[in-house]
Order: sequence, then structure tokens, then C-alpha cells
Amino acid sequence: MRVLSRETHFQFMSRRRAAAVLSLVLLIGSIVAIAVRGLNFGIEFTGGVELEAGYSQTVDVEAVRQQLTDAGFDDAQVIYFGTQRDIMIRIPPNDTVDGTELRELLLDVLRQTAPDVEARSFSVVFPQIGAEVAEAGSLAMIFVLVMIFIYIMFRFQWRFSAGAVAALVHDVIITVGFFAVFQFQVDASVIAAVLAVVGYSLNDTVVVFDRIRENFLTVRGEDSETIIDRSINQMLARTIITGVTTLLVLTALLVLGGEAVRSFSIALICGIIVGTYSSIYVASAVALRLGVSAKDLLPPEPDPDEIDELP
Repeated sequence: MRVLSRETHFQFMSRRRAAAVLSLVLLIGSIVAIAVRGLNFGIEFTGGVELEAGYSQTVDVEAVRQQLTDAGFDDAQVIYFGTQRDIMIRIPPNDTVDGTELRELLLDVLRQTAPDVEARSFSVVFPQIGAEVAEAGSLAMIFVLVMIFIYIMFRFQWRFSAGAVAALVHDVIITVGFFAVFQFQVDASVIAAVLAVVGYSLNDTVVVFDRIRENFLTVRGEDSETIIDRSINQMLARTIITGVTTLLVLTALLVLGGEAVRSFSIALICGIIVGTYSSIYVASAVALRLGVSAKDLLPPEPDPDEIDELP
């Protein structure tokens, strides 16, 4: 394939304005979706109960889900937990029934078709815990972005820092907006996935920045836009191969991993696609827009007065 031959000559930066419009539309759409539709939080955030039940033989989660719906538990979530003989049932908070009574009600429903079902564990999750998880996740994200800005600034230059942070904010907002649009459930694993997306996107961005810096210091007679295009083309094969192989693994996890890892897989798939795009059309484009050039990366020239004072 030509794209993988490292001989590509795509003019990425010539399309940066169109890409900026696309990113702006996606960002605005994501923010509106989050504000209007909100996020479909799991019980880690809303509170509720969790019942882990064990069967003596393989159980069909769809049949159990329908059984609970018929019994009046319309919002019950049923997923495999470990093996196909163990399930986890999650029920949103119920103000009219206490935890012990709810546990017995669930077991009574399950024993109608499987008398030998056992309750392996039962726990009540309070909304306050979810608020603490959300707050900790938000603080972690802010801390990560600040540390990344400082790291990129010292390793490269502040214009690159601004581009990297802009790309990461872009990735996080669009990934979360995707969940708001399609109302996929947001649980603790989604927060972990979003932080993983930040790491993936940053790695991709730093690799591109490294090549841009190298070309700035070695290539002469070309403007910044041409050098950035050259650098992105040189790293394009690596970017595509890494992204495609990662997406193959995540797609398999989404299809075969079951309900327990569904939200996690979706968040990573969305984030990696957006992150690959942003490392080219957000991080590099922002650095170019801020006027990054070869002289920004050159070591400072010594002061003539200091040279004269040397023995």
C-alpha cells in the first residue's frame, strides 16, 4: 500500500481550516449533547444494588433480563460476571424497598426458573460514592492535562504544549459527547478508558512532535507548514498500523467481551479514532497556528559579553 510505504506526500496542513471547522462542529455538538441529553450514568454514580448470583449450569442473561422485566424490575441490568454460570444484577435505587428485602425479592424471581441459584454477594452502592468517583476522575483529568503541558513545554516548546493539550481536551469532550448522543452507559470503566485515550493520543502526538523537531533542526529552506507535512507523512505508516491493530483488538473485545466491557470498549474505540485524527489536525495545526518555527527549537545563542569575559 502506498500509505504504508513512507513515501506519501499528503498536504495535511493545507486542509487544517476545514479540519478546524469539523472539530468545532463536533465539539459544539458534544457539549450540547452533554448539556441537553446528559449522560447515562451507571449505578456507580446514581446508587443502587448489586447482586452476584451463581447457577449450577450455563445461564442465558437475556432470559434472566426478561424474567426480571416481567417481575417489574424494568431497569435491571444483567451481565456475565466471571463465567457463564455467574451473573451480576444491577438495580437502580429503590426508595420503597430496603436492601435486604430487595435481595430476597430478586432471589425469589430467579428461583422461579432455577431453584438452586445462590447469592454469592450483595452490596448497596450509595450515590455519594459515585459523586466521589466523578470528582476524583475530574481532578485526575485536570492534573494530567497540567502535567502534560509542563512536560511537553520542557521537552519541546510551549507552542507544542498548547497543541498537545488542545488535542487532548478535544478528544475527551468528543468521546464523552459520543456517550451523551447515543446514551451508552457511563460507569467507572469509562473514566478509565478516557484516561487511557489521553495516554494513547499523547503518545501519538509526541511521536509526531519528535519528528517535527528533528526535521526543523535538519531540513533547510522549507517553511514550517511544509516541514510539519513532511513529518506527519513520515510517521503516517506508524500511526495507521498502530491505530488499526489497536482497533482490531478493541473490536474483538467489544464483540466477544460481553456487557461487562461494552462501555469500556466503545470509549476506547471512539477515543482512538478521534485521537489519531487530533494528533494531526489539532495538535500540529495549533502549533503551526501559534507560529512554531525552527528558531523556537534552536539553543539560545551565547551572549557576546559573556564570551568576552571567559578566560
